[in-house]
Amino acid sequence: MTTHTPRKRFGQNFLHDASVLEHIIAVIDPRHDEHIVEIGPGKGVLTRALLNEATRLDVVELDRDLASYLQEKFTGSDTLHIHSADALKFDYCRLAPCNQKLRIVGNLPYNISTPLMFHLLEQTACIQDMHFMLQKEVADRLAAQPGTTAYGRLSLMMQYRCNIERLFIVPPTAFKPVPKVDSAFVRLIPHLQPPVDIINENIFKQVVTQAFTQRRKTLRNTLKGTLNINEIKDAGIDPGLRAEALTLEQFARLSNFVCASKQGAKKTFTSDS
Repeated sequence: MTTHTPRKRFGQNFLHDASVLEHIIAVIDPRHDEHIVEIGPGKGVLTRALLNEATRLDVVELDRDLASYLQEKFTGSDTLHIHSADALKFDYCRLAPCNQKLRIVGNLPYNISTPLMFHLLEQTACIQDMHFMLQKEVADRLAAQPGTTAYGRLSLMMQYRCNIERLFIVPPTAFKPVPKVDSAFVRLIPHLQPPVDIINENIFKQVVTQAFTQRRKTLRNTLKGTLNINEIKDAGIDPGLRAEALTLEQFARLSNFVCASKQGAKKTFTSDS
């Protein structure tokens, strides 16, 4: 079989630690009747373990050499389906006909992990859950709570759409080549119903992004042009707060207030106090 040298431009760090692999399989707990999709299968270490359990396994690999490597490695498997494609553009729901739900797993390249997760958020209608190996810093941001330095746009957008669990930390030595940072394995389960009511998701994204553009400034400054001081107060929020102090529910209120203002029908909002 041909060999493959990890490519830095694809962010390839291949898992090789058997104990970590066992831990991953244990927390995913794949079942025979489930449809699993692996993103960035690399040399197929996790792929082989998943094949022992899954009825159907689709893998999405950008590196054409690796796709060929996997084709050769798993010749004769009727369970495995290899897609040589860009995971950032891939239509995952087309793999799930008849309202079937997919289980997504992957050791995500650090350089595309955030945009890839946002891409997947647009397809949660066909996703049961997602299990990812991420840079620990990104995992911390996903699960961060208000008042912490890790809390920000990524925290809010992901927590609005998913329940997030940081499962365990993985040291650099579990990979080849060895990365310079720790990794973390996380579970994301799409909400059946969002935890807050948001009138317009695009406006919600805009408000959150604008509020965190200059983290050290207060809302009265960061939301200029969208909401003035009195409007922020009318939404039940202290304009002297920084974005990192606000909960998801408070951002939803600000967003909905903007929507109501645009419609010329401001609603009365009740403050948390």
